[in-house]
Amino acid sequence: MAWVILVLSGVMEAVWATALSKSNGFSRLVPSLVFVVALALSMAGLAVATRDLPPGASYAVWVGIGAVLTVGFAMLTGAETASPVKIALLLGVMGCVVGLNVAAH
Repeated sequence: MAWVILVLSGVMEAVWATALSKSNGFSRLVPSLVFVVALALSMAGLAVATRDLPPGASYAVWVGIGAVLTVGFAMLTGAETASPVKIALLLGVMGCVVGLNVAAH
């Protein structure tokens, strides 16, 4: 269950990061509220997951999921350009996160 919570927390990290960029310096209400709620859920989930999982591996998974999803979403929406090199690097981030977790066991 801790892994499910951790993955969902990583997704919420991508949500808050995207909402932060859409909030225009907290001048737009809805993205600002989404940011606050997603940030709270993301942090709470990370805290719960680290009760049962090693903190280093948990943090790496959390950040990795958040980073990859944030950049991937930006590429899909056209806010950031996509390229084969960027996609390969994102796959590398995911591979490193998996590798850290395999090595931790």
